[in-house]
Amino acid sequence: MSSKSATSTPMLVQDEPVAAASTDVAWQPDWVRYNGSVYDYNEDIITFLIMGIDRRDETMTPVAEGTDGGQADSLFLLVLNPHTQSIKVIGINRNSMTDVDVYDEYGRYQTTVIAQIATQHGFGDGMEKSCEYQVKAVSNMFYQLPIHGYAAINMSAIPTINDKVGGVDVVVLEDLTKYDKVLKEGESVHLEGRDALYYVRTRDTSVYGSSDTRLERQQQYLNGFIEAARKTASENNNAAVELFQAISDMMVTNISADEISYLAPYIVNYSFDSSDIKMIKGHNQKTGEFEEFIVDDDDLYQTIIDVFYEKVDNVD
Repeated sequence: MSSKSATSTPMLVQDEPVAAASTDVAWQPDWVRYNGSVYDYNEDIITFLIMGIDRRDETMTPVAEGTDGGQADSLFLLVLNPHTQSIKVIGINRNSMTDVDVYDEYGRYQTTVIAQIATQHGFGDGMEKSCEYQVKAVSNMFYQLPIHGYAAINMSAIPTINDKVGGVDVVVLEDLTKYDKVLKEGESVHLEGRDALYYVRTRDTSVYGSSDTRLERQQQYLNGFIEAARKTASENNNAAVELFQAISDMMVTNISADEISYLAPYIVNYSFDSSDIKMIKGHNQKTGEFEEFIVDDDDLYQTIIDVFYEKVDNVD
């Protein structure tokens, strides 16, 4: 699969001058020195941005240029590593403060501001243009990380997605009975239909940090969903394509059905468990009306090294 990103390697900052390397090995342009070791970017990795979009309409339809494209309430990077035959998932807090490009009602770039990363998708047409804006914002936050494909899924698609894999088992992390009576804290629940939607979508915005607790639920749900999807796909070779087709009008993506069919065996056979879901650390603060999540830059950098790079032996 060819890269659809503007860059071929992250633009990480060297923590020591390259000239200081005591080795006869020629320095490579995608190497980075970090904590005394040298790392090489794994160019064979395939990275997708998965977005959960909060829109009132159930289908994904174009909107007028402006800020009505829908915010990206869920943001996850899905990473397939053919070298280790493993799947990694990186969760991004929707309130992460980062560079967001601002456009006017004619789609003309105006300026770049520091804002919640989820707001970037709101600009544009609510379709491909909004997705491209969001991909750029996430890529830039991750030091211009190459992102090879995207899927923006309307939250209304969750019941369909959930039921296509036979439902997902969770132990409810917080009391959500005011939204759905089955979602009692501590209860073991097999999520079906709209139960899954309430579990991953709802939050009490009057409670400080509610975005964090919802992200924990989304992380838990995603772990269960991937396991259920892998089981379903192992029993039905066409399951991934059937799911893709079932939500086609509730999704905007630059991934084709043929690519889904090609990738499905990798998703089934690659290793994955709950430890392979990584959430970028940081802390919350409130400025005025809105909550802000301040990303821990050290944790972000370490995550990029851990997931996307490989240590180069015999180079100090």
